[in-house]
Amino acid sequence: MMDGQPVLVPSPHMIGGGLAIVVAWLIDGVWGEPPARWHPVVWMGRYLAWAGAWAAPAAPAPPDAARRAWWRGTLAWWAGAAVVVACAVALQAALVLLPSVWQGLLLGVCLKPLFAWRMLRDEVAAVEAALARSLSAGRAQVQRLVSRDVHTLDEADVRGAALSTLAENLNDSVVAPLLWFAVAGLPGAALYRYANTADAMWGYQGPRGGRDWTWAGRWAARTDDALSWLPARLTALLLWGTRPRCASAPTKGHTWRWRQLRAQARRTPSPNGGWPMAVLALGLGVGLRKPGVYVLNEAGRAPQPADTACALRWCQSVVSLLAVGALVALLAGLLAQAWR
Repeated sequence: MMDGQPVLVPSPHMIGGGLAIVVAWLIDGVWGEPPARWHPVVWMGRYLAWAGAWAAPAAPAPPDAARRAWWRGTLAWWAGAAVVVACAVALQAALVLLPSVWQGLLLGVCLKPLFAWRMLRDEVAAVEAALARSLSAGRAQVQRLVSRDVHTLDEADVRGAALSTLAENLNDSVVAPLLWFAVAGLPGAALYRYANTADAMWGYQGPRGGRDWTWAGRWAARTDDALSWLPARLTALLLWGTRPRCASAPTKGHTWRWRQLRAQARRTPSPNGGWPMAVLALGLGVGLRKPGVYVLNEAGRAPQPADTACALRWCQSVVSLLAVGALVALLAGLLAQAWR
């Protein structure tokens, strides 16, 4: 307090963290993803592919392999996580020695590979462009996004698979990494992306790629579920609050309650992915289904090309809102420093 007046305390974390998110967002919008040889998520994937070959038994796995597979999968997951977190902690500790502005700029460069909106947007748009050429082209394009068998999907199912991926990965590739960055800095974002990548590669029930992941991928799947629990519901809330006006969407009088959303979200095997997917299905008025697994908003119509365009604008509004929030945090930190 000075002359009886309170003095605002500067917030280097607000300056550095807010600037980092703004910088990551700008890099993503202008340049997109870094080359694979410099991409930390690619490095994570290479380690997980190597470790997974050791942890998961060849399919069909003998009954007595379950315990060994679980221990190997858990140990391999923790070994990779320890390296990822240690590298992120060391890097962030080195940046802390710099002035807050330089800290934020370089932290943003490091954060960018853990945050991927442009690639997600472009891949979903590419599915729609491919469908405009032919169904076979659409199937081939959506295969880049999903693990399901696409050979029997019709046009509506291909488009629905792309929309489901858009909603689920809005959480996995945007909201969750930024939330964990806000909570625990670069180590938090890096650990989340590692856990999410491990779940994508290992989190299967039964055989895939010639190996049985039922027990080897159990820890990876459960950890991703835990780390994604809050971000998935926050993503649903952000989508709920930013619903755009689209000609293809239901009329303004068509409303739905949180209880209805929760009931729809529980229809997917994932405890988290169903939340943003259900908001998108209800908000667009379409049915999203994975044959033999789930149907969201079963009363909805088949997705149309206009729904993809509307969904992309809708998700873009969420990303823009997060960028504005980071900018506000940055300005608040600068203001506090100026008034010190």
